[in-house]
Amino acid sequence: MTTTVTSRHFKAHASLNEYAVNTVEHLGKYYDGIIKAEVILKYEKARKSTKIAEINLSVYNAVLTGEAGTSDFFKSIDSAAMKLRGRLRRYKDKLHMRDRAKVRQIRDKV
Repeated sequence: MTTTVTSRHFKAHASLNEYAVNTVEHLGKYYDGIIKAEVILKYEKARKSTKIAEINLSVYNAVLTGEAGTSDFFKSIDSAAMKLRGRLRRYKDKLHMRDRAKVRQIRDKV
């Protein structure tokens, strides 16, 4: 899995980049078919200095997105990762259900 970290409207510190990469790599524990990950860190002064983290995961035939905004980048990254854990589980369950349905169709034909 390749991971890219982009920061908008500010210069991210190396420790923040490492934390984002480690958090995204930890998502591989829930689904090993992640092809590419993009972490976008935004700083918006207009909305009470909100720090937003957006994580985009490219998996087979879909892109899963998690976004969260708090007063701290580390909290935002954790919140976005928590949202993606649930989405990865649902995506994985859907894949398993599709495979089961195909197996049932093939069994019925034989």
